[in-house]
Amino acid sequence: MNAFSLAISEAFALLAGFDHRVAEIVGLSLQVSGLAVLLGTLIGLPLGACLGVGRFRGRQLLVIALNGCMGLPSVVVGVVVYLLLSRSGPLGDLGLLYSPTAMVLAQTVLVAPLMAAIARQTIEDAWHDYEEEFRVLRLRWIDSVRVLLHDCRHSLLVAVLAGLGRAMSEVGAVMIVGGNIDRSTRTMTTAIALETSKGDLPLAVALGLVLLAVILVLNGLALVVRQWAMRRYA
Repeated sequence: MNAFSLAISEAFALLAGFDHRVAEIVGLSLQVSGLAVLLGTLIGLPLGACLGVGRFRGRQLLVIALNGCMGLPSVVVGVVVYLLLSRSGPLGDLGLLYSPTAMVLAQTVLVAPLMAAIARQTIEDAWHDYEEEFRVLRLRWIDSVRVLLHDCRHSLLVAVLAGLGRAMSEVGAVMIVGGNIDRSTRTMTTAIALETSKGDLPLAVALGLVLLAVILVLNGLALVVRQWAMRRYA
């Protein structure tokens, strides 16, 4: 049996045996990424909707800046958050560096602009379809934002999933601010990188399989929800 086949077979053995290392790492990853996506949703979707509906001076510059932030390098975000949370930084007294909270903060900074940019485009397209009706009803722009967020809630799953995908696959920022500490701040992606460099390929492959499975399941659920919504509201 070659090294590849051996690594795969041992990885499945780890998963079948519910290895405690895999369970701990996966649990922390889901917790950190889930909280980051929740915060990103609360920040990004309303922000994107406001930019999609609002018409004010400087809006185009904000849209350009937001679109540019979609590709923020994760290591740059990690360094900025590290400086903020370090002992000499403005938030150093909170003692959050090398903790799951710091990882959530870094991932939120990464996913919020991405989710906001996608939400802006979705809401702006819907706004063009309903603009005349809203003007006849004399809705305030903030009321239009609320209505469109509710009406486009199923389409906005794309933004949430995009944020979740980036959060789950993030390595650089969480490694910088979390430190990749065993049983404390080690996520699936950072553990995969570490275990591969150490030569523990079965554990790395097992975590990779779990990561792929989580992403596929979530995308499948989102597809089912959207299809259900389309049939119900058709």
